[in-house]
Amino acid sequence: MKIPFHIIVLFLIFSLSACATKENHFDPIEPVNRVSDKINDSIDTISLKPAAQGYSAVVPKPIRTSVSNFYNNTAYMNTVLNDFLQGKGAQGSKDFMRFMINSTLGLAGFVDVASSMGFERHQEDFGQTLATWGFSQGAYIVYPLAGPSSVRDTPDFITSIATDPLFWVGWIVTPYVTFPIALLKYIDVRSHLLDASNMRDEVALDPYVFTREAWRQHRDFMIYDGHPPAAAKSSDDNWEEDNW
Repeated sequence: MKIPFHIIVLFLIFSLSACATKENHFDPIEPVNRVSDKINDSIDTISLKPAAQGYSAVVPKPIRTSVSNFYNNTAYMNTVLNDFLQGKGAQGSKDFMRFMINSTLGLAGFVDVASSMGFERHQEDFGQTLATWGFSQGAYIVYPLAGPSSVRDTPDFITSIATDPLFWVGWIVTPYVTFPIALLKYIDVRSHLLDASNMRDEVALDPYVFTREAWRQHRDFMIYDGHPPAAAKSSDDNWEEDNW
């Protein structure tokens, strides 16, 4: 599934020293986005954040690492698919091998065997693929529960769900089993971001703007495989209201 709102605080790591630039201000539905942002933040404050704090306090780190490995592996076929869609054939083949190794030798992904064998972990999605194909980012969107996205990144909801084995298992196994597994996924992810989210709340004059610009910078980082053009003004920022 699409990573939820609170994953966005991870992106702060990439932009704590950065300011919002003029080119990054295309946010035509900002009033609506701010409402969604407040709703998401309220839900996090009363539920997900406390659950993540308890999870981190009670569950030993080695077990939490194994749980993270499992969820990373179940979502990895989305990366494999988008490797090939972006024309990264060699990387796609290696990523497929990584998935197969961790799914078998790694005991369904709980153990990251592939990394020790030289199969580096990558992160690709359909939003990055569309950027590679030349599509502009479009308007920034904050979805209730799902969180920060954009016009270009929205279709990844479909590919990430379609390639997630846990989603398809949910059609076969009783919800009493699949719902707790899905909930644990978000709690585990949120637990890794406790320090980063606290830092955002402490240093940001406007957490909404800070999160928006951090998200955009991180997307550029991902699209360019960690090497975005210096001070680049991408075509993503050239949208006008008529485009929206």
